[in-house]
Amino acid sequence: MSITIYYITKNSYNLAKRLTGLFPDAVTEKFSSHKIAAAWNNSKNLIFIMATGIVVRTIAPLIKDKRKDPAVVVLDEKGRYAISLLSGHLGGANKVAKEIADFLDGRAVITTASDINEIISIDLWAKEKDLIIENWDTFSRISTRFLNSGKLKVYSDVDIKLPNDFQKTDNPDLADVLITNKTFNIQNPTSNILLYLRPKNLAIGIGCNSRTSAEEIEGSVKRVLDEYNLSFLSIKSIATIDIKGNEQGLLKFAAKYNLSLVTFTADELNSAISHKPSAISFSEAAFKATGAYAVAEPAALLASENDKLLVAKRKIGNVTIAVAELVAPILQHSITPILYIVGTGPGSIEHITPYAQDAIRRSDIIVGYGTYLELIKDLIKDKEVVSTDMTQEIDRCKKAVELALSGKTVSVISGGDPGIYAMAGLVFEILKDRNVLSIMRNEIKGSNASRIAVGVIPGISALNACAARLGAPLMHDFAVISLSDRLTPWELIEKRLAAAAMSDFVTVLYNPKSMGRPDHINKARAILLKHRSAETPVGIVKSAMRENENVIITNLRDMLNYDIDMQTTVIIGNSQTFIWNNYMITPRGYERKWSNGVVE
Repeated sequence: MSITIYYITKNSYNLAKRLTGLFPDAVTEKFSSHKIAAAWNNSKNLIFIMATGIVVRTIAPLIKDKRKDPAVVVLDEKGRYAISLLSGHLGGANKVAKEIADFLDGRAVITTASDINEIISIDLWAKEKDLIIENWDTFSRISTRFLNSGKLKVYSDVDIKLPNDFQKTDNPDLADVLITNKTFNIQNPTSNILLYLRPKNLAIGIGCNSRTSAEEIEGSVKRVLDEYNLSFLSIKSIATIDIKGNEQGLLKFAAKYNLSLVTFTADELNSAISHKPSAISFSEAAFKATGAYAVAEPAALLASENDKLLVAKRKIGNVTIAVAELVAPILQHSITPILYIVGTGPGSIEHITPYAQDAIRRSDIIVGYGTYLELIKDLIKDKEVVSTDMTQEIDRCKKAVELALSGKTVSVISGGDPGIYAMAGLVFEILKDRNVLSIMRNEIKGSNASRIAVGVIPGISALNACAARLGAPLMHDFAVISLSDRLTPWELIEKRLAAAAMSDFVTVLYNPKSMGRPDHINKARAILLKHRSAETPVGIVKSAMRENENVIITNLRDMLNYDIDMQTTVIIGNSQTFIWNNYMITPRGYERKWSNGVVE
């Protein structure tokens, strides 16, 4: 989000700086009216910490359109109230006000009728589903009808899940809202007004002569769509042959309406023709000019992944047009499930990355171990929470995958870093077992498996946090070994300990001691003493960067004299590690450089 926070007084400045903990990328500026005018079209969210009257007088001349105006939120200097003043739904001011109120333990002031009456906002729902509102002049009257009756009759010819208060009808004549790329000639609608919501599900195949203007291309497309009662707002992409990919008229037309331009090689177009010869008109002239027997029709079919055309090619002047409908229109939040695996580090908000905080805020459901969830309770208090015990990791991850596949955006919370003795690997094992494809990087085409968008979001691991508290013990090569034999045989753990000790690695011990295995730390120490001096520095850190943190620097001989449990991480130095000024330091070898006068 592009956010600018404006302040006037010292108190408001302090609150602005505090809000950067919630919005790390926000810009803070001292208020002046000319700055607001300059920022109006460049910031999506404007937050003012001052009197509402000042804000109203400043922004009044700038307000133009609810579809384009930025979100405006106003706070008092104490942070008691966060007022959603402008662009509550489409701009997101309601959402921002709620986030601020949760963060400051204040109260969000929301006045939009749908929120007050706890019914769905039509414009916000349409935005989430990537549906375009066509007739805004009708929108306010349909919204009022919905508020008064609590229900709307909806006709939809696309596969989309409707809210409970939307009653589906198969008869367009009976509908209040039409979700379609078509325009119906309804003579006597049951309702006096109709609202069209347009899905982005049309692919327009285009062939054109060189140097055809954007205006001629646009006019031809609109003419064809009007003739076939199709909405221009439903265009998702335009498609053509690759040698036309730099045609200025096409580029300008696509840029004007923010349409994706998809190109195909002559071989790809000819392959589509060979698979569906009866559906496509051949052209020897096109083949001589481009190497493809047709352009507009196969391009439309390939871009839509459909095998039939809505509109066969129409040649108008210098432009040839064909239209196809996307097989699976991309409707946001209804096609690809989203699963975040979030590392929350030590747990306190100041140690959680902005990326992780944003993922948590975006999620519908939070899944995690109760102790870790308690540490982030301020971030998740408005979320649905699924909490399990420490040893129920498998159940936890299975539940998270099930919830994500049901259409929810889910965050699995993992203390520290999710990829270090944590949840990321288990989630991927479950996805593999269920033949669910992760599209975290690239979507795999040509497979019938389910798909899920997975984001692994790193966090500060225990070894990072503990090393920071000890000084610099991990400056050279190190090994990390868990002493828990719940999932790994103890014999294998012993071999790894011996190998690390013999190789003079600094050694980090996770899960060093529990009530069920009190002797493992003793055995580990005995193995290390075979290869290390009893004076080798040892750092013992319990609950790093948490409220009950305890940091001890001792040595291999005396380490068992101190309390060690499952909340503790033990770092055992190598032969070069030393203690200085109550810091534990493992040298990297830099002293040889400066002692020889070498600086790099």
